[in-house]
Amino acid sequence: MTAQSDLHVVILAAGQGTRMKSSLPKVLHQAAGSSMIEHVLRASDSVTPATITVVIGHQADFVRLSLAGRADIQCVVQSPQLGTAHALQQAEPLLAGRPGTVVLLSGDVPLLTGATLRKLVQTHLDAGAAATVVTAVVERPYGYGRIIRSRGRIARIVEERDASPTQRLVREINSGIYAFDGALLFDALRGIAAGNAQGEYYLTDVVSVYRRRRLPVETLIVDDPGEVRGVNNRSELAEVGAIMRQKKNEELMAAGVTIVDPASTYIDSDVIVGPDTVIHPGVVIQGQSRIGSACEIQAYVRITDSELADKVTVLNFCVIVGARVAKGAAIGPFAHLRPATDVGEGARVGNFVELKKTSLGAGSKASHLSYLGDATIGTNVNVGAGTITCNYDGQNKHETVIEDNAFIGSDSQLIAPVRVGRGAYVGAGSSITRDVPPDALGIARGRQENVEGWVARKKKAPAKA
Repeated sequence: MTAQSDLHVVILAAGQGTRMKSSLPKVLHQAAGSSMIEHVLRASDSVTPATITVVIGHQADFVRLSLAGRADIQCVVQSPQLGTAHALQQAEPLLAGRPGTVVLLSGDVPLLTGATLRKLVQTHLDAGAAATVVTAVVERPYGYGRIIRSRGRIARIVEERDASPTQRLVREINSGIYAFDGALLFDALRGIAAGNAQGEYYLTDVVSVYRRRRLPVETLIVDDPGEVRGVNNRSELAEVGAIMRQKKNEELMAAGVTIVDPASTYIDSDVIVGPDTVIHPGVVIQGQSRIGSACEIQAYVRITDSELADKVTVLNFCVIVGARVAKGAAIGPFAHLRPATDVGEGARVGNFVELKKTSLGAGSKASHLSYLGDATIGTNVNVGAGTITCNYDGQNKHETVIEDNAFIGSDSQLIAPVRVGRGAYVGAGSSITRDVPPDALGIARGRQENVEGWVARKKKAPAKA
């Protein structure tokens, strides 16, 4: 989609968020797998702006680093932080002289949708307004600026701290989301004074400035007040996260996914799940995970940044992080797939098996109590219970290669670097330190000796004092 050359987005993200009680900047706290500001940025993308400017302040370098993956963002620093109008003024060097519309957003309003932003821009342009304010009617307006109207038109916005008892009864609140005529904006900001309880330059006062200048100001009342709610503390963050998860679960179920207990199922916003997949209670699916069709994810499984193909079964209490699982494979219970693991089609990873940076070929199985790290395992390989690839020598990691159709007996240690050839067998209880040729039997264990009558003699021996 082509960017609109006359549309510019500014996101305010300079505040510390003291009520979060956190060393992390408020806008970087996560809801449903993404930071709050990432949610806002995605909403802003829906109007295809020519520029996106983020006003940063508290821990500015940290916030800037978190946005480094987006080349289309420019940052400006607000220091000192003297209010919202002062914050917007910091964008003037980047936007002055550029005609068009400036859309102002807050970085702590993660439920905002692209549909509302598109409607805001259209309302603003259709009205030919100097400013358009997004408002909402709420049951409990405490903490929000109130919309004061005269003859049905917005006259001004009064902040909670400065509102009279009568004004505090008003239920229409300011969302902090605006569209401005860019040609008028920065001159109006210079007309704002800091005559309020906080001694700050409130952006809300721009409405009064425009009204004095007889410039048109419009409002857009959102249908869902929850969409414009800001997050100021951990409780509100949890509430917003719950709303996002519920919405995600509803979207997936509408698309043909069975979620047995949505209340106990946590699926991040970016996760994709195919139809006819069944997800049991207590499942957490995070990050950029992709789950295919007709899979079954049993209870208390965590999947993060992983890809599962169609018809994969994940049994109870598994952890899968940064891994790929091919069609028809079965994982668990109590299995752990660590990053850079690739499980082949129809393969089986069973009880208490851990794979790290390992490729397990199609039809292969490691069914019990094994650790396979830095290994390349071919097709139709049987890895017996208790097998360990000893991949670390104290300084470096080394690779184990097990070729197609090999058989690794139980309780074997494969001391890397080592290769087990195609069709070879490793005897149970072996510690393999040298390559096993194809179709050979590798055995590395002490010879068994049986001492006849030993138990009877031991029982007759006098006990030591």
